[in-house]
Amino acid sequence: MAAAMWAPIAGFLLVLPALLLPPAASSAAMVFPLHGNVYPSGRFFVTMNIGVPAKPYFLDIDTGSDLTWVPNQLYEPKGQNMVRANDPLCAALHEDGWSGDGNHMLPTQCDYEIKYADGASTIGALIVDQFSFPRIATRPNLPFGCGYNQGVGENFQQTSPVNGILGLDRGKVSFVSQLKMLGIITKHVVGHCLSSGGGGLLFVGDDDGNLVPSSRVTWVPMSRSNINTKNYYSPGSATLYFDRHSLGMNPMDVVFDSGSTYTYFTGQPYQATVYAIKGGLSSTSLEQVSDPSLPLCWKGQKAFESVSDVKKEFKSLQLNFDITMQDQMVIYDNEREQLGWIRGSCGRSPTKSVMSLFP
Repeated sequence: MAAAMWAPIAGFLLVLPALLLPPAASSAAMVFPLHGNVYPSGRFFVTMNIGVPAKPYFLDIDTGSDLTWVPNQLYEPKGQNMVRANDPLCAALHEDGWSGDGNHMLPTQCDYEIKYADGASTIGALIVDQFSFPRIATRPNLPFGCGYNQGVGENFQQTSPVNGILGLDRGKVSFVSQLKMLGIITKHVVGHCLSSGGGGLLFVGDDDGNLVPSSRVTWVPMSRSNINTKNYYSPGSATLYFDRHSLGMNPMDVVFDSGSTYTYFTGQPYQATVYAIKGGLSSTSLEQVSDPSLPLCWKGQKAFESVSDVKKEFKSLQLNFDITMQDQMVIYDNEREQLGWIRGSCGRSPTKSVMSLFP
Protein backbone atom coordinates (compact mmCIF):
# COMPACT_ATOMS: atom_id res chain seq x y z
CA MET A 1 0.00 0.00 0.00
CA ALA A 2 1.86 3.05 -1.16
CA ALA A 3 1.76 6.04 1.11
CA ALA A 4 0.65 9.53 0.18
CA MET A 5 0.01 10.07 -3.57
CA TRP A 6 1.16 6.82 -5.09
CA ALA A 7 -0.52 3.45 -5.60
CA PRO A 8 0.12 1.44 -8.78
CA ILE A 9 -0.42 -2.07 -9.98
CA ALA A 10 -1.46 -4.53 -7.30
CA GLY A 11 -0.48 -8.16 -7.17
CA PHE A 12 -0.06 -11.15 -4.91
CA LEU A 13 1.32 -14.81 -4.35
CA LEU A 14 1.92 -18.97 -3.65
CA VAL A 15 2.49 -21.99 -1.32
CA LEU A 16 5.63 -24.09 -0.85
CA PRO A 17 6.10 -27.38 0.97
CA ALA A 18 8.58 -27.35 3.84
CA LEU A 19 12.06 -28.49 2.87
CA LEU A 20 13.57 -31.06 5.22
CA LEU A 21 16.94 -29.42 5.70
CA PRO A 22 18.88 -28.73 8.91
CA PRO A 23 18.54 -25.21 10.31
CA ALA A 24 21.19 -22.68 9.34
CA ALA A 25 22.48 -19.54 11.01
CA SER A 26 21.66 -17.59 7.87
CA SER A 27 20.18 -18.25 4.43
CA ALA A 28 20.79 -17.06 0.90
CA ALA A 29 17.01 -16.77 0.56
CA MET A 30 13.73 -17.48 2.32
CA VAL A 31 10.41 -18.47 0.75
CA PHE A 32 7.04 -17.86 2.41
CA PRO A 33 3.60 -19.17 1.40
CA LEU A 34 0.97 -16.52 0.79
CA HIS A 35 -2.76 -16.61 1.35
CA GLY A 36 -5.65 -14.44 0.21
CA ASN A 37 -6.91 -13.33 -3.19
CA VAL A 38 -7.75 -10.30 -5.31
CA TYR A 39 -11.48 -10.84 -4.78
CA PRO A 40 -13.25 -10.84 -2.43
CA SER A 41 -10.58 -10.20 0.22
CA GLY A 42 -8.47 -7.76 -1.81
CA ARG A 43 -5.38 -8.80 0.17
CA PHE A 44 -2.54 -11.30 -0.05
CA PHE A 45 -0.80 -11.93 3.23
CA VAL A 46 2.03 -13.83 4.86
CA THR A 47 2.31 -15.31 8.35
CA MET A 48 5.14 -13.89 10.49
CA ASN A 49 6.00 -15.29 13.93
CA ILE A 50 7.02 -12.46 16.25
CA GLY A 51 7.92 -12.17 19.92
CA VAL A 52 8.94 -14.44 22.78
CA PRO A 53 7.14 -16.77 22.83
CA ALA A 54 6.47 -16.45 19.11
CA LYS A 55 2.95 -15.52 18.04
CA PRO A 56 1.66 -15.59 14.44
CA TYR A 57 0.60 -12.36 12.72
CA PHE A 58 -1.01 -12.11 9.28
CA LEU A 59 0.65 -9.28 7.38
CA ASP A 60 -0.34 -7.71 4.05
CA ILE A 61 2.72 -7.84 1.77
CA ASP A 62 3.47 -4.29 0.65
CA THR A 63 6.20 -3.30 -1.80
CA GLY A 64 4.90 0.28 -1.58
CA SER A 65 6.01 1.02 2.00
CA ASP A 66 8.93 0.24 4.29
CA LEU A 67 7.58 -0.05 7.82
CA THR A 68 6.27 -3.39 9.05
CA TRP A 69 3.67 -2.92 11.78
CA VAL A 70 1.09 -4.73 13.91
CA PRO A 71 -1.70 -3.23 16.06
CA ASN A 72 -1.23 -2.89 19.80
CA GLN A 73 -4.54 -4.72 20.35
CA LEU A 74 -2.65 -7.89 19.37
CA TYR A 75 0.91 -7.07 20.44
CA GLU A 76 1.91 -5.62 23.80
CA PRO A 77 5.49 -4.27 23.77
CA LYS A 78 7.73 -4.36 26.82
CA GLY A 79 9.93 -1.48 27.86
CA GLN A 80 13.07 -3.08 26.49
CA ASN A 81 11.42 -3.42 23.07
CA MET A 82 10.93 0.31 22.61
CA VAL A 83 13.23 2.15 20.18
CA ARG A 84 14.35 5.46 21.65
CA ALA A 85 14.03 8.75 19.78
CA ASN A 86 17.81 9.12 19.45
CA ASP A 87 18.31 5.62 18.03
CA PRO A 88 19.70 5.43 14.43
CA LEU A 89 16.69 3.27 13.52
CA CYS A 90 14.39 6.15 14.44
CA ALA A 91 16.43 8.54 12.33
CA ALA A 92 16.27 6.10 9.41
CA LEU A 93 12.49 5.80 9.73
CA HIS A 94 11.97 9.55 9.68
CA GLU A 95 14.49 9.94 6.88
CA ASP A 96 12.16 7.78 4.81
CA GLY A 97 9.39 10.34 5.34
CA TRP A 98 7.34 9.10 8.29
CA SER A 99 6.88 11.93 10.78
CA GLY A 100 6.43 11.56 14.50
CA ASP A 101 3.00 11.91 16.04
CA GLY A 102 2.38 15.63 16.41
CA ASN A 103 5.94 16.36 15.20
CA HIS A 104 7.33 15.73 18.66
CA MET A 105 8.47 12.64 20.50
CA LEU A 106 9.25 11.53 23.99
CA PRO A 107 12.93 10.65 24.34
CA THR A 108 11.99 7.13 25.40
CA GLN A 109 10.18 6.20 22.17
CA CYS A 110 10.21 6.73 18.39
CA ASP A 111 6.80 7.80 17.11
CA TYR A 112 5.57 7.59 13.53
CA GLU A 113 2.50 8.48 11.51
CA ILE A 114 1.77 6.94 8.10
CA LYS A 115 -1.04 7.73 5.67
CA TYR A 116 -1.69 5.39 2.74
CA ALA A 117 -3.11 6.14 -0.70
CA ASP A 118 -6.48 4.50 0.00
CA GLY A 119 -7.05 6.70 3.06
CA ALA A 120 -5.90 4.17 5.67
CA SER A 121 -3.46 5.34 8.33
CA THR A 122 -1.52 4.20 11.38
CA ILE A 123 0.07 6.04 14.30
CA GLY A 124 2.38 4.19 16.64
CA ALA A 125 5.84 3.68 18.09
CA LEU A 126 8.84 1.83 16.67
CA ILE A 127 9.91 -1.30 18.54
CA VAL A 128 12.33 -4.20 18.11
CA ASP A 129 11.50 -7.84 18.80
CA GLN A 130 12.43 -11.36 17.77
CA PHE A 131 11.30 -12.91 14.46
CA SER A 132 11.31 -16.70 14.02
CA PHE A 133 11.75 -18.24 10.57
CA PRO A 134 11.60 -21.85 9.32
CA ARG A 135 15.02 -23.47 8.72
CA ILE A 136 16.87 -20.49 10.23
CA ALA A 137 18.49 -21.12 13.61
CA THR A 138 19.12 -17.40 14.19
CA ARG A 139 16.13 -15.46 15.49
CA PRO A 140 16.95 -11.87 14.61
CA ASN A 141 15.61 -8.82 16.39
CA LEU A 142 13.96 -6.67 13.71
CA PRO A 143 12.31 -3.24 13.91
CA PHE A 144 8.58 -2.84 13.32
CA GLY A 145 5.79 -0.57 14.40
CA CYS A 146 3.27 -1.08 17.17
CA GLY A 147 0.26 0.87 15.98
CA TYR A 148 -2.00 2.34 18.64
CA ASN A 149 -4.29 4.36 16.35
CA GLN A 150 -5.37 2.91 12.99
CA GLY A 151 -7.70 4.49 10.44
CA VAL A 152 -9.45 2.29 7.87
CA GLY A 153 -9.29 3.09 4.16
CA GLU A 154 -11.69 2.74 1.26
CA ASN A 155 -10.50 -0.84 0.62
CA PHE A 156 -11.16 -2.02 4.18
CA GLN A 157 -12.78 -5.45 4.45
CA GLN A 158 -14.37 -6.29 7.79
CA THR A 159 -13.82 -10.02 7.19
CA SER A 160 -10.13 -9.70 6.25
CA PRO A 161 -7.83 -11.74 8.52
CA VAL A 162 -4.93 -9.32 7.94
CA ASN A 163 -3.43 -7.89 11.17
CA GLY A 164 -0.92 -5.41 9.75
CA ILE A 165 1.66 -4.64 7.06
CA LEU A 166 4.93 -6.27 5.95
CA GLY A 167 6.99 -3.41 4.49
CA LEU A 168 9.07 -4.53 1.50
CA ASP A 169 10.31 -1.38 -0.25
CA ARG A 170 13.90 -0.09 -0.36
CA GLY A 171 13.78 1.88 2.90
CA LYS A 172 16.40 1.30 5.60
CA VAL A 173 13.89 -0.09 8.13
CA SER A 174 12.09 -2.36 5.64
CA PHE A 175 11.92 -6.08 6.33
CA VAL A 176 14.30 -7.00 3.50
CA SER A 177 16.79 -4.19 4.15
CA GLN A 178 17.11 -5.25 7.78
CA LEU A 179 17.58 -8.93 6.88
CA LYS A 180 20.34 -7.97 4.44
CA MET A 181 22.04 -5.64 6.94
CA LEU A 182 22.07 -8.39 9.61
CA GLY A 183 23.43 -10.97 7.16
CA ILE A 184 20.33 -13.18 7.38
CA ILE A 185 20.04 -13.04 3.57
CA THR A 186 22.89 -12.38 1.15
CA LYS A 187 21.14 -10.33 -1.55
CA HIS A 188 18.63 -7.49 -1.39
CA VAL A 189 16.06 -9.13 -3.66
CA VAL A 190 12.28 -9.49 -3.28
CA GLY A 191 9.96 -11.53 -5.48
CA HIS A 192 6.38 -12.71 -5.56
CA CYS A 193 4.33 -15.03 -7.75
CA LEU A 194 0.63 -14.19 -7.77
CA SER A 195 -2.01 -16.77 -8.54
CA SER A 196 -5.25 -15.71 -10.20
CA GLY A 197 -6.87 -18.49 -8.20
CA GLY A 198 -5.64 -17.10 -4.87
CA GLY A 199 -2.56 -17.82 -2.80
CA GLY A 200 1.03 -17.61 -3.97
CA LEU A 201 4.58 -17.21 -2.71
CA LEU A 202 6.89 -14.48 -1.50
CA PHE A 203 10.66 -14.79 -1.44
CA VAL A 204 13.45 -12.59 -0.11
CA GLY A 205 17.11 -12.99 -1.10
CA ASP A 206 18.32 -15.20 -3.95
CA ASP A 207 19.71 -18.71 -3.61
CA ASP A 208 22.37 -18.84 -6.37
CA GLY A 209 19.80 -18.57 -9.16
CA ASN A 210 17.39 -21.13 -7.71
CA LEU A 211 14.78 -18.43 -7.16
CA VAL A 212 15.41 -15.80 -9.84
CA PRO A 213 15.33 -17.40 -13.32
CA SER A 214 18.46 -16.83 -15.39
CA SER A 215 16.63 -16.53 -18.72
CA ARG A 216 13.31 -15.45 -20.24
CA VAL A 217 12.83 -12.70 -17.63
CA THR A 218 11.84 -9.28 -18.93
CA TRP A 219 14.06 -6.75 -17.11
CA VAL A 220 13.76 -2.96 -16.90
CA PRO A 221 15.92 -0.59 -14.86
CA MET A 222 14.44 0.90 -11.68
CA SER A 223 13.64 4.55 -12.27
CA ARG A 224 14.45 7.25 -9.74
CA SER A 225 13.31 10.27 -11.78
CA ASN A 226 10.37 12.40 -10.63
CA ILE A 227 9.25 9.91 -7.98
CA ASN A 228 8.69 11.90 -4.81
CA THR A 229 9.98 9.12 -2.58
CA LYS A 230 13.22 7.36 -3.47
CA ASN A 231 12.21 3.99 -2.00
CA TYR A 232 9.37 3.13 -4.39
CA TYR A 233 9.84 0.50 -7.10
CA SER A 234 9.24 2.24 -10.42
CA PRO A 235 9.76 1.08 -14.03
CA GLY A 236 9.64 4.74 -15.11
CA SER A 237 7.00 6.54 -17.15
CA ALA A 238 3.94 5.02 -18.78
CA THR A 239 1.50 6.22 -21.43
CA LEU A 240 -2.23 5.69 -20.99
CA TYR A 241 -4.22 4.20 -23.87
CA PHE A 242 -7.96 3.68 -24.32
CA ASP A 243 -9.25 1.49 -27.16
CA ARG A 244 -5.65 1.39 -28.50
CA HIS A 245 -5.45 5.19 -28.79
CA SER A 246 -3.40 7.43 -26.54
CA LEU A 247 -5.45 9.68 -24.30
CA GLY A 248 -3.00 12.49 -25.04
CA MET A 249 -1.72 12.76 -21.48
CA ASN A 250 1.88 13.40 -20.57
CA PRO A 251 3.69 10.18 -19.55
CA MET A 252 2.95 9.27 -15.93
CA ASP A 253 5.41 8.06 -13.31
CA VAL A 254 4.27 4.66 -12.04
CA VAL A 255 5.24 2.49 -9.09
CA PHE A 256 4.67 -1.22 -8.40
CA ASP A 257 2.78 -1.71 -5.14
CA SER A 258 1.73 -5.20 -4.05
CA GLY A 259 -0.26 -3.76 -1.13
CA SER A 260 -2.73 -1.78 -3.25
CA THR A 261 -5.97 -3.43 -4.29
CA TYR A 262 -6.66 -0.90 -7.04
CA THR A 263 -4.67 1.05 -9.61
CA TYR A 264 -4.73 4.77 -8.75
CA PHE A 265 -4.35 7.80 -11.02
CA THR A 266 -3.81 11.43 -10.12
CA GLY A 267 -6.59 13.90 -10.97
CA GLN A 268 -5.94 14.77 -14.64
CA PRO A 269 -5.42 11.25 -16.04
CA TYR A 270 -8.30 9.98 -13.90
CA GLN A 271 -10.73 12.51 -15.38
CA ALA A 272 -9.49 11.79 -18.90
CA THR A 273 -10.01 8.06 -18.32
CA VAL A 274 -13.54 8.52 -16.98
CA TYR A 275 -14.45 10.73 -19.95
CA ALA A 276 -13.12 8.13 -22.40
CA ILE A 277 -14.89 5.22 -20.70
CA LYS A 278 -18.25 7.01 -20.67
CA GLY A 279 -17.84 7.99 -24.31
CA GLY A 280 -16.80 4.49 -25.32
CA LEU A 281 -19.73 2.52 -23.92
CA SER A 282 -20.89 0.22 -26.69
CA SER A 283 -24.24 -0.81 -25.29
CA THR A 284 -27.41 0.83 -24.05
CA SER A 285 -28.04 -2.19 -21.83
CA LEU A 286 -25.90 -0.68 -19.07
CA GLU A 287 -27.37 1.57 -16.41
CA GLN A 288 -25.16 3.90 -14.35
CA VAL A 289 -25.98 3.39 -10.67
CA SER A 290 -24.61 4.60 -7.35
CA ASP A 291 -22.37 2.37 -5.22
CA PRO A 292 -21.22 3.08 -1.63
CA SER A 293 -17.63 2.06 -2.35
CA LEU A 294 -17.07 3.12 -5.99
CA PRO A 295 -17.34 6.57 -7.61
CA LEU A 296 -18.50 5.00 -10.89
CA CYS A 297 -20.64 1.90 -11.35
CA TRP A 298 -22.70 0.44 -14.18
CA LYS A 299 -25.32 -2.28 -13.86
CA GLY A 300 -25.97 -4.76 -16.64
CA GLN A 301 -29.06 -6.77 -17.41
CA LYS A 302 -27.32 -9.70 -15.70
CA ALA A 303 -24.27 -10.11 -13.45
CA PHE A 304 -20.79 -9.92 -14.96
CA GLU A 305 -19.32 -13.34 -14.25
CA SER A 306 -15.94 -13.00 -15.96
CA VAL A 307 -13.53 -10.54 -17.56
CA SER A 308 -14.86 -11.72 -20.92
CA ASP A 309 -18.31 -10.43 -19.98
CA VAL A 310 -16.82 -7.03 -19.15
CA LYS A 311 -14.95 -6.85 -22.48
CA LYS A 312 -18.27 -7.20 -24.34
CA GLU A 313 -19.45 -3.91 -22.88
CA PHE A 314 -16.29 -1.86 -22.29
CA LYS A 315 -13.35 -1.01 -24.55
CA SER A 316 -9.85 -1.82 -23.32
CA LEU A 317 -7.76 0.46 -21.09
CA GLN A 318 -4.02 -0.12 -20.87
CA LEU A 319 -0.68 1.31 -19.83
CA ASN A 320 1.95 0.77 -22.50
CA PHE A 321 4.51 -0.80 -20.11
CA ASP A 322 1.84 -2.76 -18.24
CA ILE A 323 2.05 -6.30 -16.90
CA THR A 324 -0.56 -8.35 -15.10
CA MET A 325 0.89 -9.28 -11.72
CA GLN A 326 -1.28 -12.36 -11.46
CA ASP A 327 0.38 -15.60 -12.63
CA GLN A 328 3.73 -13.90 -13.05
CA MET A 329 6.78 -13.83 -10.84
CA VAL A 330 7.61 -10.17 -10.24
CA ILE A 331 11.19 -9.56 -9.10
CA TYR A 332 12.56 -6.48 -7.35
CA ASP A 333 16.35 -6.82 -7.64
CA ASN A 334 17.89 -4.04 -5.54
CA GLU A 335 21.40 -5.39 -6.10
CA ARG A 336 21.24 -4.67 -9.83
CA GLU A 337 18.50 -2.00 -9.53
CA GLN A 338 16.21 -3.84 -11.93
CA LEU A 339 12.57 -4.90 -12.03
CA GLY A 340 11.71 -8.15 -13.80
CA TRP A 341 8.79 -10.42 -14.54
CA ILE A 342 8.20 -13.85 -16.04
CA ARG A 343 4.97 -15.80 -16.50
CA GLY A 344 4.59 -18.91 -14.35
CA SER A 345 2.18 -21.37 -12.74
CA CYS A 346 1.71 -19.45 -9.49
CA GLY A 347 -1.15 -21.60 -8.30
CA ARG A 348 0.85 -24.84 -8.41
CA SER A 349 3.04 -26.02 -5.53
CA PRO A 350 6.62 -26.46 -6.73
CA THR A 351 7.91 -30.03 -6.53
CA LYS A 352 11.60 -29.36 -5.90
CA SER A 353 12.28 -25.66 -6.25
CA VAL A 354 10.59 -22.41 -7.18
CA MET A 355 12.14 -22.77 -10.64
CA SER A 356 9.78 -25.66 -11.39
CA LEU A 357 6.97 -23.07 -11.67
CA PHE A 358 8.62 -21.66 -14.80
CA PRO A 359 9.09 -24.51 -17.31
